[in-house]
Amino acid sequence: MSVQTGKTQIRLQKILEKSIDHKNIFGTVVSIGRCFDDWSWTGSAGNLTGQSQYFIASVTKLYITAIVQKLRHRNKLGLEDKISEYFPRDTLKNLHVFKGTDYSDQITIRHLLSHTSGLPDYFLQKGPDGKSLVRDLISGNDRKWTFSEAIQIAKSMQPHFKPGQKGKAFYSDTNFQLLGKIIETTKERPLSEVISEFITEPLGLKKTYLYQDIQDTTPEELYYRDNHAHLPLAMTSFWADGSMVSTAEESVVFLKAFFGGMFFPTSYLSEMQEWNRIFFPFHYGLGIARFKLPFIFSPFRRIPPIIGHMGTTGAFAYYCPEKDVYLAGTINQVHNPGLPYRLVVKVLNAVH
Repeated sequence: MSVQTGKTQIRLQKILEKSIDHKNIFGTVVSIGRCFDDWSWTGSAGNLTGQSQYFIASVTKLYITAIVQKLRHRNKLGLEDKISEYFPRDTLKNLHVFKGTDYSDQITIRHLLSHTSGLPDYFLQKGPDGKSLVRDLISGNDRKWTFSEAIQIAKSMQPHFKPGQKGKAFYSDTNFQLLGKIIETTKERPLSEVISEFITEPLGLKKTYLYQDIQDTTPEELYYRDNHAHLPLAMTSFWADGSMVSTAEESVVFLKAFFGGMFFPTSYLSEMQEWNRIFFPFHYGLGIARFKLPFIFSPFRRIPPIIGHMGTTGAFAYYCPEKDVYLAGTINQVHNPGLPYRLVVKVLNAVH
């Protein structure tokens, strides 16, 4: 039975409509698809539509990963390359000082992609003054920062472990700020142009782009709890770690290309799924994350693992290998990162 007709479609739409509570979730959109029988479905509820463009936040990291792996396949860079090959010495000096030793020149591209560099998170982590960028934004103080400023903030913080220390991983947006600059250095072009060349133009994506203009009001306004979170300065500043805009349908198109071998050989995928635990119930590989709940959390119906990425804006883009299902969308809510996963689990379980 096609998911576009019958009981499945009705069940999926009801899931979206019931998610709207006008307290935390005011709108949601989800697009799902499968390759082997070529079905797809897009639904929305509340103040979002199937064509709504929204901030995908850290789902951006999948796009950066696709570009890095494509450059690797073209022999333009290697995962074992030291990042000191791509930056002036002053940029990296004292970036990673752990227990009195500066390990900055030992960080590799692999370490950045897998969050095994040990670098602090310039955005979420508290600085020496006890404050963090994320807390500043949540308090209503929109602000802008440059790549150089993000690196300076990271330099003021303590790293978590030596680069590549076995069994260690720490999720840090600093890693992807560095990857964005490595891409620009390699291609000698702005990141936005590389995204167009490698991803949006080949896939025919008309509504996916890197957010750069604070006057751009195309993306849906974010919510923090029941208030609008107007953060154009910050949304331009996340850059390679979280500044992209897309739609649910175009995100599914990208996911299919990502896991289908369009950007890099599918043989890379096994290596990309060598997981390190970052925080329950997430593991991180090479530029991709896995969400996997143990059986104890789903005793009556097993929830299969999904791989892809989520964003702090309530955006998500995941592939479920067991069901051959791709799903992407958003709840457009900055508060409570667990909310989109409740929706994802319900949607995934409704698809047979």
